[in-house]
Amino acid sequence: MVLGMLGNVAVLVLDGVDPFELGVLCEVFGTDRSADGLPSHDFAVCGLTPGRVRTKTGFGLELEHGLDRLAAADLVAVPAAADVTDPPAAVLEALRATVARGARVMSVCSGAFALAAAGLLDDRRATTHWMATAELAARFPRVQVDPNVLYVDADPVFTSAGSAAGIDLCLHLLRREHGAAVANMVARRMVVPPHREGGQAQYVAMPLPSPRLEDDRLAQLLDWITAHLADSHTVESLAAHALMSPRTFARRFRAATGTTPAHWLVGQRLLLAQRLLEQTDEPVETIADRSGFHSAALLRQHFARRIGTTPQGYRRTFRGQVA
Repeated sequence: MVLGMLGNVAVLVLDGVDPFELGVLCEVFGTDRSADGLPSHDFAVCGLTPGRVRTKTGFGLELEHGLDRLAAADLVAVPAAADVTDPPAAVLEALRATVARGARVMSVCSGAFALAAAGLLDDRRATTHWMATAELAARFPRVQVDPNVLYVDADPVFTSAGSAAGIDLCLHLLRREHGAAVANMVARRMVVPPHREGGQAQYVAMPLPSPRLEDDRLAQLLDWITAHLADSHTVESLAAHALMSPRTFARRFRAATGTTPAHWLVGQRLLLAQRLLEQTDEPVETIADRSGFHSAALLRQHFARRIGTTPQGYRRTFRGQVA
């Protein structure tokens, strides 16, 4: 049965398409789950013209449909592709026509560049992969780029961050059109969480430069600190432990790590807190003590600032619900 405003879905594939991003759209909208009582979609994968298109990883796809197929779609989805940052004029016109007639468009990862080039993101909030948000903002200054979220609902235009965030957006669209029960069931079939808290920041590796180990005293101190993160530390106490003056210690620490002792220490404590949230059932208050924050409120503050979510939200995402 075809239900709702998303009964007809077309994926617009450009040369150099990313197979994973395409696969996400095919899995969510192209898989027939009607035998389980779930909505199905009239689904098609289209190109600039019918025929062969290459993928990012070298193998080819044979497409039955060209741009004319988009005219019947309730939703046109654009996955990441090599050509997506500078799409042909015919593609831009087809995307504009889709929105003009009242249908919806969505992008996965760098597919947002095609929507932006078509002018569909002007004066709208949007996102893309965190590694490309600065470029998107520079190339299209009228786009209100949000680098922190997993997806943006600016109906009728929807954008998602990198790769798996496309799943989050697809499930969001199912939730909007068919309700939470349908979205949850599809998520369960795909073995993914029906809703992830937080944003892209929790997936960005924190910049903690590796120290240059030629400085033996400092290398030994860093090892000692990481083994004693629950203790209270100051620049003065660490300098005394390293048998240096505070000024010399601060200078040599920055030269070795690229950051200040305080910033590095918070980063190490957050890494420990992340591991404990992933691997234990301990309460947030206990984890705050063990990682050296000594206050759940302070742990939450640093989590929000650097990781973009809460400790409990991080635990639900990376470990699942705990008893």
